[in-house]
Amino acid sequence: MTAFITHCLRNARLDLIALLACTCLVWGSAGPARAQTRPAEISSIKVERAGDAIVLSASVQFELSAAVEDALLKGVAMIFVAEADILRERWYWTNKKVVHAERHMRLVYQPLTRRWRLNVASGQITNAGLGLALNQNFDTLPDALAAVQRLSRWKIAEVSDIDPEQHHLVEFRFGLDVFQLPRPLQIGTLGQTDWDISVFSRRALTLETAP
Repeated sequence: MTAFITHCLRNARLDLIALLACTCLVWGSAGPARAQTRPAEISSIKVERAGDAIVLSASVQFELSAAVEDALLKGVAMIFVAEADILRERWYWTNKKVVHAERHMRLVYQPLTRRWRLNVASGQITNAGLGLALNQNFDTLPDALAAVQRLSRWKIAEVSDIDPEQHHLVEFRFGLDVFQLPRPLQIGTLGQTDWDISVFSRRALTLETAP
């Protein structure tokens, strides 16, 4: 009798181990194909004077999640937006926004040519018309992303917009605009960290003359 009970317990333990192994396999196959992406970050940012203009240069580092990359490969366009605000500090009230600049970057994969197309404009880009947009083509996704992540001497204001007697702040934001995705995807991205690509920086405005 004791031997029979021991045999049953041994078989039950083996069945439990097998069940746990199968469960782990199912969860592993249902999970992401690669490790979770790191949060986006600003690796460098500089605001300087270039003649009569104020220009901003920045480098943003981020990785695309499997969900975002899969959507891109299926032909869904991703819109990245960079925004810069110059605020005049006021001790007696909230800071006053004196300048606002935007840059919209539309990245889309073209299956027929197997190339990546990037459209850059100062306003919202729609399928109906790209307007005054700069168009670039890339052979690989890393090359296209490198162009998105790098802002070089982007004009955000005129020097005349700034009162030299006042203190000013510069706020910089960059991110993936999920509100410009197709409606079904907008709903699907709610609460999903895979689609959260955003960074923010605030610093005092000190203008140096660009070389």
